[in-house]
Amino acid sequence: MKSQRPVNLDLRTIKLPVTAYTSILHRISGVILFLGIAIMLYALGTSLDSQEGFDDVKAWMTSPLAKLVIWGLLSALLYHLVAGIRHLIMDSGIGETLEGGKLGSKIVLAVSVVLIVLAGVWIW
Repeated sequence: MKSQRPVNLDLRTIKLPVTAYTSILHRISGVILFLGIAIMLYALGTSLDSQEGFDDVKAWMTSPLAKLVIWGLLSALLYHLVAGIRHLIMDSGIGETLEGGKLGSKIVLAVSVVLIVLAGVWIW
């Protein structure tokens, strides 16, 4: 039996609510942090091996590519932190309604953008 329901498989045309975007970004930032830990642990290990290793890591950290990677990791950390605080607030019973969830998502995005821009200014 063939279903008569319309099927929309074009993800670019689906309108997601702001809460979905913040949830997806929270998951992506968590994956970035998980992968970024390997990079940072490698740099830490290299810097602790010897004076030459420390000097190498210090030289790497001054390159524009390294600054971009550090800014990306710090951005993921800041977003994940702000979204995590939102989840903790929601666990206490605040902002559990549909309107509260939307407002909380907008606040998370706004605060995160401000913090990420400030982090970028600090790094560069």
